[in-house]
Amino acid sequence: MKYQNYNDNELLNYIAEANEEANEILYEKYRPLIIGTANKMYKGCQGFGIDVNDLIQEGMLGLNQAIKNFSEHKNTSFYTFAKTCIERRMLSLIVSSKRQKNKILNESLSLNVEIDNGEVLNLEEIIGSDKEDPFQCLLATESENELIAKIKKQLTDLENKVFLLKVSGFDYNEIGIILGKTPKSIDNALQRIKNKIKKLGE
Repeated sequence: MKYQNYNDNELLNYIAEANEEANEILYEKYRPLIIGTANKMYKGCQGFGIDVNDLIQEGMLGLNQAIKNFSEHKNTSFYTFAKTCIERRMLSLIVSSKRQKNKILNESLSLNVEIDNGEVLNLEEIIGSDKEDPFQCLLATESENELIAKIKKQLTDLENKVFLLKVSGFDYNEIGIILGKTPKSIDNALQRIKNKIKKLGE
């Protein structure tokens, strides 16, 4: 049985029938993606107490999560879904390692985010207004984490990754290296994030 002879959905169907060979084949098929993603992200997080193998292990867990949770009825391919799960597991490990190293951030995300050349993006100020403070109204009914979750729902996959890394203390260059993007594309993503946050408070 060679994975070249089967597409992802066929392999997933075999896996659902407890076919161990199909499971091994799918893992082997996605191993290059996991290793490549781990090597790319590791360049931006050296010195955090993790190595490439840690990221690869998280990537494997992400793939396992994708296999368990993927549904053909979702409006996406398994490759796209798996890639997202793999990247998110690795990013979670990187963010966790950064927090443990610096011991600055709490379990919740900070409402103050440094954006441009030392400029601090204060979500409270952005969402607030002169006459009425929608941010305080939101906080009256939901916690800070719930508010952050609401903001993240408005963001694209790339914007979510940039947002997560930025509020976790990574700078432009580190985010660009981790995500394989240019500083300009990171800046553009952050500007879109700021605009969406403003609209949320309107």
